[in-house]
Amino acid sequence: MRLADRFFATGASRKLSGAYGRFAKPLGALITLGIIATTTIWIVDLFAMVVVFLGAVLSLVFLSIGPSPTSDPDRIPIVDVVLALLALSTSIYLFIEIDRIAQRIALLDELTTLDLFFGSVMLAVTLEATRRTVGLGLLLIVLGFLAYNLWGDSLPGVFSHGVISYRHFLDILVFTTDGLFGVPVRVALTYVFLFGLFGVVLHRVGGGEFFFNVAALISGRSPGGPAKIAVVSSGLYGTISGSPTADVVTTGSVTIPMMKRLGYSGTLAGGVEVAASTGGALLPPVMGSAAFLMAEFTGIAYQAIVVAAIVPALLYYLSIYLQVHLRSVKLGLRGVDPKTIPPPRETLKQGGIFAVPLVVLVGALIAGYSPQYVAALATVSVVAVSMLRRSTRLRLRDFYDVLADTTLRVAPAVGACAAAGLVVGGITMTGLAAKFTDLIFLLAGDHTLPSLVIAALIVILLGMGMPVPSVYVLGAVLIAPALVKLGLSTMSAHMFIIYFSAVSAMTPPVAVAAFAAAPIAQANPLGIGVAAVRFSIVAFLVPFAFAYSEEILLRGPLLAIALHIAAATLAVFVLALALEGFFRRSLGPSLRLGLAACGIALFAYEWRIQAAAAVLALVCIVLSARQSGPSAAGAKDHARP
Repeated sequence: MRLADRFFATGASRKLSGAYGRFAKPLGALITLGIIATTTIWIVDLFAMVVVFLGAVLSLVFLSIGPSPTSDPDRIPIVDVVLALLALSTSIYLFIEIDRIAQRIALLDELTTLDLFFGSVMLAVTLEATRRTVGLGLLLIVLGFLAYNLWGDSLPGVFSHGVISYRHFLDILVFTTDGLFGVPVRVALTYVFLFGLFGVVLHRVGGGEFFFNVAALISGRSPGGPAKIAVVSSGLYGTISGSPTADVVTTGSVTIPMMKRLGYSGTLAGGVEVAASTGGALLPPVMGSAAFLMAEFTGIAYQAIVVAAIVPALLYYLSIYLQVHLRSVKLGLRGVDPKTIPPPRETLKQGGIFAVPLVVLVGALIAGYSPQYVAALATVSVVAVSMLRRSTRLRLRDFYDVLADTTLRVAPAVGACAAAGLVVGGITMTGLAAKFTDLIFLLAGDHTLPSLVIAALIVILLGMGMPVPSVYVLGAVLIAPALVKLGLSTMSAHMFIIYFSAVSAMTPPVAVAAFAAAPIAQANPLGIGVAAVRFSIVAFLVPFAFAYSEEILLRGPLLAIALHIAAATLAVFVLALALEGFFRRSLGPSLRLGLAACGIALFAYEWRIQAAAAVLALVCIVLSARQSGPSAAGAKDHARP
C-alpha cells in the first residue's frame, strides 16, 4: 500500500452477524429512534442526550469498523469488544453523574479520580474512533492541536500560552460543552442523523434510481450524456449525503464505468464525478451538514444560509456542465443509447412519487420549520408515498433495517465531529483563534485580497484528508474571525470557509475524493484531482466575489443582485470556453488567455470593470467564431481526453 493510501486509509467495514449482529443492530435502531424522539418530540437535557448517544455510537464504531484496511471483516477481536464496552461504560458513568457535572464549576470544583479515569477513556476511544473512521491524517492534526494545548507554553513568541495541566485540559474537553460534547457532535447527533435517515429511506424505496433516470432524461442523449448524468445525479445525491467521498463511491460506481464505455478516459471520467460530487456539499437545500454547523456557530437562520447558497451552487454546476458539453463536442463523444433511457412517461410512472419528498422538504424550509422538523417531515413524506405501491412499500422489517442502517452510516461522521470538538475545545482554551488572526494580518497586512488568499490556502491545508464538516469547524474557529475583522459580513466569511472546506476534498496533492474515484476509474488519483479542479474552477473564484460584494448571495438591492448574477453567469460561460479551448472550433492560446482574463474580471465587484470585461469577452467570442482551426469533427484527433 502506498504511503498516501496508508495515511488516509480507514478501517475495514464489517457486516455484523451472529451475537454481535444481534447486539449491534438493535442498538443502532434504538439510537436512531432515540434521536428522532429527543429532537422532535421529547424535551431532554442536551448535554445528557449527547453523552448517552456519543458513547453508544462510538461502541458501534469499534464493532462495525476494523482497526486497519486489511482487518478481517468477518472476525471481531477481543480488543475491539473491550473498546466498545469502554465507550459504553464511560457514557453510562457520565449519565449517572450528569447532575453533579452540570452543576459543578469548571476548573474550580476538582475532578474525582473516577472523573479522571473515565474522562481519559473517553478521550482515548474518541481518538481511536477518529483514526478508524477518517484515517491517520485527521488524527495527526487533532493530536497536533492537543499537543499544543499541553505543551504550547514552552513555545517562544506570540504562540505561547499559559501552563495547562492535564486536569485543566481534561476538565474543559470532556466535562463542559466547549469540547468533545460541543457544537460539532450536537449537530452530528441531531441534524446529520435526521437527514441521514431521510437519505437512507429514500434510497431504500428506490428514490435514487428515479433521480438517476431523471438526469438521464434531461441530458443523457446530448453529447457527453453520461458525464452530464453524473453532474446532475451526483449533485442531487451529494446535497443529502454532504460527503464528496461517499458520493463518489455511491454514484461514481455507476457513472464512471458508463463514461469510460463511451470513450472517456479514466482521468476525465473520474474528474467529472469528483467535481460533481464535491459540489453536493454546496448545493441547497441540504448542503450536507456544513450549513447546520454554520447556523449553530453564527446564529444565522438555516433558511437564510440555504437561500444565500443558491446562486453560487448553480454557478458551480453550470460551469461543470458547460465544460463537460464543450469537451464532449470537441472529442466527438456521443450520448447514451436512447434505447437504454426509460421514456418520460415510464420514469414518472415508476418514480414520480419521489418528487413529493423534495417538494415537502423545500416547502418546510420556506415555511420556516427548524432543520430537524424539515428532515422529519421529508422522511415521513417518503414513507407515505412509498406506501402507495406494493413494490416500494416498507414492511415492518424494513423499518427496523432502515433505523439500524442509519446509525451505522452516520457513525463515521460522528467520529469526525467528535474529533473536531476536541480541537475546538483546545483552541478555546489557548486563544489560538486570535493568534491565527494576528498571523494572517502579519502576513497580508490589512489588504483584503492577500488575506483572503492566505485564508483559502490555510483552509485547504487544514482540509487534507478531513471531512467537510470537520474542516469547516476548524476554519470557523481559526479563520472566520480574521475575515470578519477584515470587514466581511458573518454570512460571507463563513460561506467562504464552507466553499474552501468542500474543495479541499478534491485539491491535490491530498484529494481524498479523487483517491476514492481512482480505483473505480483505474486512473492516477492526482490526475483525477487536477481534472476535477479544472472543472470546478468557479468554486475557487465565487467565494472571492461574494467576499467583496454579497449580491451573488442574494443580499442587497434587487437591481444590483440581477446585474451581478448576469455578470457571474457570463463569467462562467467565458471561463468554460477558455478552459476547454473550444467554441465551434479549437481556440488559439492568445484567445484562451484573453477569455480567461475576461472571465475572472467579470467576477469583480466594480461594475465598470464588469462592463469592460463583458465587451472584451464578446469581442473574443466573435473572433473565436471566425478563427481558423480544427472543428468539432476534427478536434477529436488533436485533443487530450
